[in-house]
Amino acid sequence: MSWTRLAVLELAPGEVYAHECGESEWIVLPLSGGCVVSCRALPGPAPQSPAGLQDRGSAPDPAPQTPEGLGGAAGPDHPASPAFEERGFGGGAPNTQPEVFQLRGREGVFGGPTDFAYLPRDAHAEIRSAAGGRFALAGARCRRRLPARYGPAGGVPVELRGAGQCSRQVNNFAAAEAFPADRLIAVEVLTPGGNWSSYPPHKHDEHHPGEESRLEEIYYFEIAPHGDTPGLGYQRVSPSPAGKTDVLAEVRTGDAVLIPDGWHGPSIAAPGHDMYYLNVMAGPGETREWLIRDHPDHGWIRGSWDGQDIDPRLPFPSEEATR
Repeated sequence: MSWTRLAVLELAPGEVYAHECGESEWIVLPLSGGCVVSCRALPGPAPQSPAGLQDRGSAPDPAPQTPEGLGGAAGPDHPASPAFEERGFGGGAPNTQPEVFQLRGREGVFGGPTDFAYLPRDAHAEIRSAAGGRFALAGARCRRRLPARYGPAGGVPVELRGAGQCSRQVNNFAAAEAFPADRLIAVEVLTPGGNWSSYPPHKHDEHHPGEESRLEEIYYFEIAPHGDTPGLGYQRVSPSPAGKTDVLAEVRTGDAVLIPDGWHGPSIAAPGHDMYYLNVMAGPGETREWLIRDHPDHGWIRGSWDGQDIDPRLPFPSEEATR
């Protein structure tokens, strides 16, 4: 993939992961468990203030807001690890301390939105988890170097899309209109068992101003088990005029589907197995936006939702999901 990046970490209790941001911006997103993220920019131009950080209408403020989420500079309560200092990441200015973000995280992906940390390009970071857990690093190759920031869970816009058996929930934690970044767009989608999401099939692999944006996409899946039976689901990607990607995959927890182009959808959750996927998107366009075209053979399905109720199992966490 040319623009999108994804890594999923399984950290044992007390384990530390060192991460070089390189030419990409990143979001550290807890999937299960909490962590402390230390970040220090390498020498270079000062970070730029992202456009729209202060003036975004009714969108939630992504800046650090809570004492437990923002550790500020490293200090007695949030020390940088010895290895962090030994690697010589002293930042661009002498005697600067790394920024430290404490992420409360969550029990699992069906437990509601989580807080997260944004890491700029040309930075060094460390992720450490006292109790252990699983963490996604969603990234995008970018040009601008923006400030490291904390995203509170309470500021994540939650959207219910579709109706009936096409009902799903979208946690828009890093949607284009919700959280400033240079190129990265990332959201979480939760689909109750038996439902179809990412439907009707749609694409965003060509640049048509005001109509369609050119974005690569990665889907990362976690599927809820039913008792001792592991979960499964299915993902379809069909060729479009702009590409030849043709995928019909059975997906389980930990699987990822790469979509450089093509009509993608449906994402099918098997009955009894709720489906989660993380969408990571980025592309070459100068404007960071998510504009899609529905498949001409299936776009009519949107009209069928009129008069239907949204699945009562939404939003997550629901009582059924908790059980």
